[in-house]
Amino acid sequence: MERVWDYLVVGHVTQDRLPDGSLTPGGTAAYAARTARALGLRTAVLTSADDALDLHALLPDVEIYRVPAATRTVFENRYTADGRVQFLHARAALLTPETLRSARLILQRRTAILHLGPVAQECDPALADHIPADFLGLTPQGWMRRWDRSGRVSPGPWEGAEEWLPRADAVVLSEEDIGGDETLAARWAAQTRILALTRGARGCSVYANGQVWHLPAFPAHEVDPTGAGDIFAAVFFVCLWKGDDPVRAARRANCMAAISVTRPGLSGTPTPAEVARCMENHQDTKTQSLSLLIF
Repeated sequence: MERVWDYLVVGHVTQDRLPDGSLTPGGTAAYAARTARALGLRTAVLTSADDALDLHALLPDVEIYRVPAATRTVFENRYTADGRVQFLHARAALLTPETLRSARLILQRRTAILHLGPVAQECDPALADHIPADFLGLTPQGWMRRWDRSGRVSPGPWEGAEEWLPRADAVVLSEEDIGGDETLAARWAAQTRILALTRGARGCSVYANGQVWHLPAFPAHEVDPTGAGDIFAAVFFVCLWKGDDPVRAARRANCMAAISVTRPGLSGTPTPAEVARCMENHQDTKTQSLSLLIF
């Protein structure tokens, strides 16, 4: 089967409500797609939103596949001294094999990297059985979110973890996703090939082959942390697919994530020049100071 794309990310492109009531675009699908495109890959997004959301303007040079919906997914993020408080105000259509068939979209078309990036329980992981891929990357945060009647989001269990961890080539999640449960991170890491746990300004931990490396973040003046984890994941998946070892891939991903927090919103996705700088600066992981533990 001929490969159609290098990178296909599945998930809702969102609108994030700011304190002044205005909306700004977001979502794993948007951040990851723009990053993959900056990395020079043929990139596509499978998402759902109403027709009024101009996806082509948000994602230039990215192929867009939209499941029709009456609305788009809308989040509100409130950053406090104790962390982020999140609300879900609206959700677009679910992304399942059935909705794709109804919309006559991209089942049975091959991609090099398939990135399932749910933000609000919208992605059926069974899509991986219907979209052939050389590399399956998962960012499961959206499978680990629940919300009450007011829309306030809280963490919940990843109900499909035991089935999908062994099938993934790499998994990226954050400390926030697992409530800081290091035991859970280690247990999941033992069930999958490569797992990266992002830690915000403290960098990340990479689990592979029975070992864990703790890699510091790069210094950065933080303006907006939104999307940094999604950018990290896209870079990490691409570098692994291209043959980097997990530590080198994570160093490069840390570099681009650090750049991203210095600019607001989608403008934090890397430019081709920034991609080149991060790639060139981390050719040799042997020169980096790493803390190695056994898990």
